[in-house]
Amino acid sequence: MPHTQMKAPLKLGIAGLGTVGAGLLQLLNVHNARVADHLGRPIKVVAVSARSKGKERGVSLRDIRWVDDPVKLAADPEIELFVELIGGDDGVAKSAVETALAAKKHVVTANKALLAKHGFDLAKLAEKNGVALNFEAAVAGGIPIIKTMREALVGNEVSRVYGILNGTCNYILTKMEQEKRSFADVLKEAQAKGYAEADPTFDVGGFDTAHKLSLLAALAFNTKVAADQIHIEGIETITQFDIEAANELGYRIKLLGVAQMTDSGIEQRVHPTLVPEDSAIAGVSGVTNAVAVDADFAGSLMLVGPGAGAKATASSVMSDIVDIAAGFVLSPFGVVTAKLKPYKRAKLGQHTGAYYVRLTAYDRPGVMAAITKRMAEREVSLESIVQRRPRGAQATQPQAPGGQGELANVVIVTHDTTEDAIRKALVAIESDGKVAEKPQMIRIEQL
Repeated sequence: MPHTQMKAPLKLGIAGLGTVGAGLLQLLNVHNARVADHLGRPIKVVAVSARSKGKERGVSLRDIRWVDDPVKLAADPEIELFVELIGGDDGVAKSAVETALAAKKHVVTANKALLAKHGFDLAKLAEKNGVALNFEAAVAGGIPIIKTMREALVGNEVSRVYGILNGTCNYILTKMEQEKRSFADVLKEAQAKGYAEADPTFDVGGFDTAHKLSLLAALAFNTKVAADQIHIEGIETITQFDIEAANELGYRIKLLGVAQMTDSGIEQRVHPTLVPEDSAIAGVSGVTNAVAVDADFAGSLMLVGPGAGAKATASSVMSDIVDIAAGFVLSPFGVVTAKLKPYKRAKLGQHTGAYYVRLTAYDRPGVMAAITKRMAEREVSLESIVQRRPRGAQATQPQAPGGQGELANVVIVTHDTTEDAIRKALVAIESDGKVAEKPQMIRIEQL
């Protein structure tokens, strides 16, 4: 029905005025009239809280009340909806969100770390008090993947959700491929441009992706959030050689988060992955994110867009606010917490697929035979085994330490095998003393 009379405004309190918080204020300045026309109800920011009152944010706070303590803001009787944009999995962010929910105030948050650690308990508290806990902006920035999974795909059984969930890693891998530069070199550039933190471990180590994946898995499979049940590998060990070898084999390397249902339970993993160069996800470059869902009736869907940034993330925060303003309140994880199943992890090592392996082997007679023997002992069938010499800037044949002669890069591609088998074969090869450093193993996904 069309809105014939404007309702009273929905009153917000915003805690955290960094990139996203300032972006949200700017969005409201530009589009509040548009939102009000759609809802028949304006959105009004009545109070804010942040670390620094005098910081320039590109938007005026003149008519907005300042509250020093975010927890006091969360309990403020004037606000109806508390927007938490502070960050962090505990501390003041957690206290403020709990305070708001207990005071029967709706909460919108972009805090993936908080939800990955305390999502179930916070969802329970929201349900108890009959309020919303919305978190569209916590996963993949401007991509509406939470809404898609929680609403649009309710009539489906999801078998797998996967994607590029960290723009920093995707930027680094894209630059390494396009400009033939080292990981360390591109990381420095990413830090200089503000894409990576001074301590980049959370991003490049895969932990940021894991937090986001845990929320997607809970939505996909109606289970409790299980961020501590994820196999995590980062991109720190990816070399220019790996990227060139993958290209020659018809693949690109991407850091993927993958959650899928198996016969023995749910498999959640974050790791560098070789994806076919003609697949849709292989073409997602730079800081862009992509999330794909395999569902029984809807089929395979992929959403691609900006995974971070003031405008994109503020857009997702706003979508949650609009739902609440319209009176549309769903259980945070799609079903009530009482119906969220306990998380059952798939058996370790049972993942089956093909693998890319790089061995820095001693260039001596009998080494290749010893490597293939160890693979055969674990019934790992090889599609190809090739000794590749570095090219371009790295064309000098590497030397073994201590004058032990030359080293050769041996690239192996396996047929489908279990992770347990390939790992045991590599441990045996390493213990034989045939390689000069830890083997590189990257999964191949046929997406």
